[in-house]
Amino acid sequence: MRLRSIAIGSCSLFALAAGAQAQSLTIATVNNGDMIRMQRLAHHFIDANPGISLEWVTLEENVLRQRVTTDIATRGGQYDVMTIGTYEVPIWGAQDWLVALDGLVSDPAYDVDDLLPAIRGGLTVDGNLYAAPFYGESSMVMYRTDLFEAAGIDMPEAPTWDFIADAARTITDKDNEIYGICLRGKAGWGENMAFLTATANSFGARWFDENWEPQFDSEEWKNTLQFYVDLMNEAGPPGASSNGFNENLALFQTGKCAMWIDATVAASFVTNPAESQVADSVGFALAPDNGLGKRGNWLWAWSLAIPAGTQQAEAAEKFVGWATSKEYLALVAAEEGWANVPPGTRLSLYENPEYLSAAPFAEMTLGSIEATDPTNPAVDPVPYVGVQFVAIPEFQGIGTAVGQTFSAALAGQISVDQALETAQQQTRSEMERGGYYR
Repeated sequence: MRLRSIAIGSCSLFALAAGAQAQSLTIATVNNGDMIRMQRLAHHFIDANPGISLEWVTLEENVLRQRVTTDIATRGGQYDVMTIGTYEVPIWGAQDWLVALDGLVSDPAYDVDDLLPAIRGGLTVDGNLYAAPFYGESSMVMYRTDLFEAAGIDMPEAPTWDFIADAARTITDKDNEIYGICLRGKAGWGENMAFLTATANSFGARWFDENWEPQFDSEEWKNTLQFYVDLMNEAGPPGASSNGFNENLALFQTGKCAMWIDATVAASFVTNPAESQVADSVGFALAPDNGLGKRGNWLWAWSLAIPAGTQQAEAAEKFVGWATSKEYLALVAAEEGWANVPPGTRLSLYENPEYLSAAPFAEMTLGSIEATDPTNPAVDPVPYVGVQFVAIPEFQGIGTAVGQTFSAALAGQISVDQALETAQQQTRSEMERGGYYR
């Protein structure tokens, strides 16, 4: 009896030890297609790491940003892995809100030197990598080759905004629900303001001059916003002020849009026959310009980072390493084809003949990413870094407020002039509160 008692006690202790080692990671991510696919394939990670389970919090882009910002600033510890962007990483890393990914940097198998320099640089602070890119992107024109052919219009590889506007108005057939162009209108610093800020760069506009004075009262911003509102009213879909990335993706895939200017990552979705009704008639071109030396394309990476408030940094880094590795790209290729692997992160992907053959958009994506310069985003000098955002802590609030104002202008609730005047006042007030003027 005594031996049996000892045996039972040993088993109980073993069970307790095993239970103590089991870890559950809570991962906050955006509801984009590549992240949904990551969740679907995550059983491979669990199989390789049986002591780790995964809990997913999948949110719309604007809601995700609000939740993770609140949690990171308070060290709430609600999440162990966060999907964040190129805007947040340098700000949060500098404030020690993120865990440096030293284990990945030192792991030869992870091969950190394979990360695209433009993408890696945006995720590095003082020589430390604070997030690993899940996918990288710029923006470009996606268009219906069949509709352009029917209209007798040839899309150049590097179109101007005037060409885009003329083509959009020519092809629009609202009676048959064919809209010449679909562009972001949903309010948000990472939604409509990502598109409009990149567009403004190509119109010669900028958020601030070198003394941090807002520039929404400039002729360049007036030209940008008026062009956008007029074009969308004449050639865009109804309810455009509510449309963000996912809504426009659905419109394009169901044949409603002749053109869509948005993230290069969308290329694999619009050319996938399983998801897109127009997959066999999609072409690509560079984001438009106005002949001023800047194109209307951005630079972004959705990346996985570990908040400093986590109690499970080691397990979290294992997951981050898995989801952003060369092996994960190969896994996606094996399960769903090379065209569907997350793009824009690794040099080796763009040296892979299988990928280049399967992804007709690959070279356009890489060229768009490499052509951006976050340190010199506008025609005139600026005091900030960032192509479609301004890398200062105040921008999240300012960009959202301005985005709401510009969305209201698109919806016809206020005039373009009123929107610009309000944006100027909103921005200057926040910058004054932030201590930018002495």
